[in-house]
Amino acid sequence: MFRRYNLKNYNFILICLVIALMIIGVYVIDSVNDEYTMKQAVGVALSVVIMIALSFVDYHLISKFFVPLYAFSNVLLVLVLIAGSTVNNATRWFTIAGITFQPSELAKTIMIIFFATYLSKLMDKEKVNTFGGIMGFIIFWSIPIALIFFEPDLSTLVCLGVVLLSLFYISGLSYKIIGVALLILIPSFSIFIWYIQTPNQHLLYEHQVKRIMSFINPSEYEDETMQQENSVMAIGSGQLMGKGLKSDSEAATTSDTNLISEQQTDFIFSAIGESFGFFGSVIIIGIILLIVLQCIRAGRHARDELGLLISSGMACLIGFQSFINIGVATRLLPNTGIPLPFISYGLTSLLSLAIGIGIVLNISLQKRKY
Repeated sequence: MFRRYNLKNYNFILICLVIALMIIGVYVIDSVNDEYTMKQAVGVALSVVIMIALSFVDYHLISKFFVPLYAFSNVLLVLVLIAGSTVNNATRWFTIAGITFQPSELAKTIMIIFFATYLSKLMDKEKVNTFGGIMGFIIFWSIPIALIFFEPDLSTLVCLGVVLLSLFYISGLSYKIIGVALLILIPSFSIFIWYIQTPNQHLLYEHQVKRIMSFINPSEYEDETMQQENSVMAIGSGQLMGKGLKSDSEAATTSDTNLISEQQTDFIFSAIGESFGFFGSVIIIGIILLIVLQCIRAGRHARDELGLLISSGMACLIGFQSFINIGVATRLLPNTGIPLPFISYGLTSLLSLAIGIGIVLNISLQKRKY
């Protein structure tokens, strides 16, 4: 289970960057709503322990359980639909003894492990572009995607879907197949936008349709854009240097006036922009970018395709999820809820990402020798 490693290969830069973001997250959450501070701090401590422990566990050992992990994740996604807590027409959470657990967040890292292992086996047999390989990927991909769709959790669905498709591309998917897929998907997307505007459509909830249409035609859906407009206003009010955290500043913030709901989760970047200003926001985005680049670097130097795909999957997950969260907060994307990695409040997201980073750290420890 544990191997002897040369600590000279340990990626201290990556782990320090991740811990730095986690600590920043605790301070920002405390500034927005101090009711969540202690839970997040405990989550950070637990995540760091898990991350360090997993960094010394051979990732090949973890990958051997890729089928049970896949089954376990899908069972949780089914159970949450049956016995989960429903909030705002969404059934995404288990609540046990006051602790909330979101299976779809854990599914992100588990699915990266599963598909990285599955695709690496296809790469070894040169079957990535065969009919069987493609159909296998589509079937395994469709099951968690469908379960998350029925929760519904469209932001996680889009994020996980894109990450797994990116892994398929990295594994060597033919450009001819990609071209055919695009010829199918682009018209399908147009049909989707048309269909959700038809009366009595059964694909999405009304509030989901409004969020999508408010992005396409904001003048007709002003009520739906209010949250994002307040977020943009909050970010702009931070100007270059920011107002400082609430505990350090007497300046009025959006958290004082409740202009933005759930600011500790989906719209935490508005608090970052307001508190730290343009310079601080750029620094935090820069740290996220460095984490993504470190994951890519771990993949490039991995000893095998499995390490390459797991590291690349984590890079895609962190990068794309950050892009969605910041894009929503700055009104570049339709309003949808997804946490900012390592910073937003959410213990399941924090632990899931810590597991993924721990495995990437182990991949770095076993990098190939030139």
